[in-house]
Amino acid sequence: MPSAAVDPIAAALARERLRGIGGRFYRGSLDGLMATMRSQLHGGQVDLFDDITSPEIGVVAGYGSGKTVADAYKAIQLSILNPGFTGAVLEPTYGMVEEIWLPKFEEVLDRLEIPYTFTRGQNTPQHTLHFAGFNSIVVSRSFENYRRIVGPDWAWSIGDEVDTVKASICRKAYKKIVGRVRVGKVNQKINSSTPEGFQWHYEMYGSEAGRAVQGRRLIRMSSDDNPHLSPTFFEEMEKNYTEEELIAYRHGQYVNLATGRVWYKFTRERNVRPVQYNEGETIILGVDFNVGNTNAIAMVRRGREAHVFAEIKAYDTAKLGQEVRRRWPDARILGYPDSSGGNHSTNSTRTDIAILQEFNISNMSPAANPPVRDRINTTNAMFCNALDEVRLFVDPNCKGLIDDLEQHSYTEKGDPDKEGGNDHRTDALSYPIHRIFEVGRATAGKAVRGIRLY
Repeated sequence: MPSAAVDPIAAALARERLRGIGGRFYRGSLDGLMATMRSQLHGGQVDLFDDITSPEIGVVAGYGSGKTVADAYKAIQLSILNPGFTGAVLEPTYGMVEEIWLPKFEEVLDRLEIPYTFTRGQNTPQHTLHFAGFNSIVVSRSFENYRRIVGPDWAWSIGDEVDTVKASICRKAYKKIVGRVRVGKVNQKINSSTPEGFQWHYEMYGSEAGRAVQGRRLIRMSSDDNPHLSPTFFEEMEKNYTEEELIAYRHGQYVNLATGRVWYKFTRERNVRPVQYNEGETIILGVDFNVGNTNAIAMVRRGREAHVFAEIKAYDTAKLGQEVRRRWPDARILGYPDSSGGNHSTNSTRTDIAILQEFNISNMSPAANPPVRDRINTTNAMFCNALDEVRLFVDPNCKGLIDDLEQHSYTEKGDPDKEGGNDHRTDALSYPIHRIFEVGRATAGKAVRGIRLY
């Protein structure tokens, strides 16, 4: 942690300015104050406090894990590390600023005996923290009024409970925040939230694309990390929450909280493991046709099991065929596409299935697609059946497919959601799984288009 030493001349000027408010300022060592603050934190709170280098930090936290307290300590720390500058804390609504943030922040300031002056404009509360040699300002704002994120530049920002705000508003607000945080010595943008499914916070910090952004870090806080919570708290959680809700609200992990997961039998712990394609094996290729978004899942069959080892995304069927043959030029490939591909094309006068066949990819699709529920049931049973048999495995490098399996949910009408974009890779997976392992077909030894299915 860098020293918080300040210029002696600036300190003298600050003492003159503070005479008008009784000369109140924090008189102790700032390094000592930093050490005191850190000693009062636990688990993920310490991780957040110790990180003063990551430009963007996401904190995903369970109930009672101390997220808001951690935000308060971080706000004070950044106020010290950016002497004389302004930082901002944002809650979803101004009501939450008043009810959650302001009382907690002032409780922490009083506990640490840091003098401050509180002023209030119209929905613009402001704390001026008084230290020997400088004042730092903490303004409080709401995400819902993101258009008002204007005025003086900030050194840092902290957003709290961001997943209770619509993702579209979060995106707009964060763009404004990025434009404001540009002064001071230690610039950080922090967004914390209890996970509410796969919302904006996941998009920023938990998704593959979010994790790939340089300088962006995710910190998890679990309710179990807080030594001050009573056993009764956890007993009540277990009584009142579903398994999925406990994963989110106790352990601070992203999980699908929608109407219901389509692929509910899939878990990373059970179904994700390294899969190696061995030269000479027949490749089973599931394909979902879409203009500008054609997807394929490559797998091999080993006895009664299916092992997925690759995912491919291409603009159209021709580009997909090219990529498939670039990767596996000599392999025997059996294609299990959407059967509607025999009637149209994503980008040609030829049908999609005809294009695949030009790349020596055999067509194993039925005359018509099976009922969606049948595909789903067969695939879920492969992930784990009633006998606890696990027969479908996915390589960890198939990150898009894994995300889709976790996020694809049913609509309120009970149909698999087609709007969220999580259905393309899962369709490509389930076409061959159903065709090969459908109950009855996989055990009766039926011959289908010359391929014997045991």
